[in-house]
Amino acid sequence: MRDAVTTLIRNYDSRGRYLDQLALDSLKGYFDTGLARVQVATMISGNAAEIVKSAASQLFETVPELIRPGGNAYTTRRYAACLRDMDYYLRYSSYALVAGNDNVLDERVLQGLRETYNSLGVPIAPTVVGIQIMKDMVKAKAAAAGMEDTRFVDQPFDHILRELSEVSV
Repeated sequence: MRDAVTTLIRNYDSRGRYLDQLALDSLKGYFDTGLARVQVATMISGNAAEIVKSAASQLFETVPELIRPGGNAYTTRRYAACLRDMDYYLRYSSYALVAGNDNVLDERVLQGLRETYNSLGVPIAPTVVGIQIMKDMVKAKAAAAGMEDTRFVDQPFDHILRELSEVSV
């Protein structure tokens, strides 16, 4: 896993270039939001079970066929697997949030995820809805904690949403 600083330096080094103003501005933005990133990750860590449970509840209200007979979260085992996956997305999003880099999401979450879900018959569209709900909840908690600018929270969640939404299922 690489953070924003390592990735930026690696990219400039591979091209044999000095850091330009764009790179320095990018680093400044990363460092300016550093404390807020850690605070949000701490908030996620301390509230993960609540966030996942509430997001799942909202998801099942939005897409009730998931928990009806024949739905993908109908049995206890499938319901638990859904919660486990939501927790997984939330945890890795917090890692990417602190790193300021989506690399960990690509390496640990997204590689092969669509293929795995498709082979297991897991619908991707409700997964996208659940991740969006968690993103909204995290941003609301950050705002409630007094953070005025929560745009940086979008980055990891939006990355997952974009990657999963590329395939229409």
